[in-house]
Amino acid sequence: MCATLVSPSQSPSDPGMPAAAPQTPLSPIVVRWRGNEAYQASFDAMREFTAARDAGTPDEIWLVEHPPVFTLGQAGKPEHLLVANSGIPLVQIDRGGQITYHGPGQVVAYLLLDLRRRKLMVRELVTLIEDAVIETLAAYNLAGERKAGAPGIYVPQDASGASAAHTGAKVAALGLKIRNGCSYHGVSLNVSMDLSPFLAINPCGYAGLETVDMATLGVAASWREVAATLAARLEANLAAHAATIRLVAEAAAADPSDGAAGANPAAGAAENEAAACAAAMQPAVSAVSGGEPPQPQAGVAPAA
Repeated sequence: MCATLVSPSQSPSDPGMPAAAPQTPLSPIVVRWRGNEAYQASFDAMREFTAARDAGTPDEIWLVEHPPVFTLGQAGKPEHLLVANSGIPLVQIDRGGQITYHGPGQVVAYLLLDLRRRKLMVRELVTLIEDAVIETLAAYNLAGERKAGAPGIYVPQDASGASAAHTGAKVAALGLKIRNGCSYHGVSLNVSMDLSPFLAINPCGYAGLETVDMATLGVAASWREVAATLAARLEANLAAHAATIRLVAEAAAADPSDGAAGANPAAGAAENEAAACAAAMQPAVSAVSGGEPPQPQAGVAPAA
């Protein structure tokens, strides 16, 4: 893996944004608008960035739209690609989960975070990401829910309006890789896209799982508009977690007898992996847990 940082020319900041200054441990995250980019280029750049970063490297969120591509996670089974000659390339990658599709009209947000520095457990990060998707979709008056054992956001069974015809469908999904306490990969949200390539796979290893986009659910919004909303919610949720950690640390400093308060909850997360297959995503208004996840094919475990 190359040990050079991604250069500004490869990942330009949003127009009008000043260049990132060296950051303190919990300073604001740098958001980079990479635009339409080949999947392999993003994948290589994420790994290079993560390999080269040190304790002072700013955390970043990359916003990307990919040309059509199928990606197969570490536990992925090739048989979940149902159409061998679809004309869409297949890339084997190092996130968790099974197979998914990325394409035009889908917002992909990659989270390059130092979890140790943020004292952030992997499961906490997954929850913060799902919350951000839920809040983003709520901004467009869409409802959704989590499903136990099946990471992502789904159209709820009691959905109304245009969503009622797509209950149980998936509109948002996530997949992460954790290396040396730092995350890469991230979350994808279907905005307005050609959904037919999802019919060529068992999304996330689930036969018959419907995927849907915001446009099908009745939302007319641009890729950039939704990307900006999602990035803002990711930043806000991560900032809120950081503020909570800071308050806990201050309380521990004021009362040294409470030794547990200052503990680092990210200890042991260095080589752990959070996997939530990055297939299609779905709308949500509140963080609803419950309901039965879609059943995978025999012998296929849901993404963790």
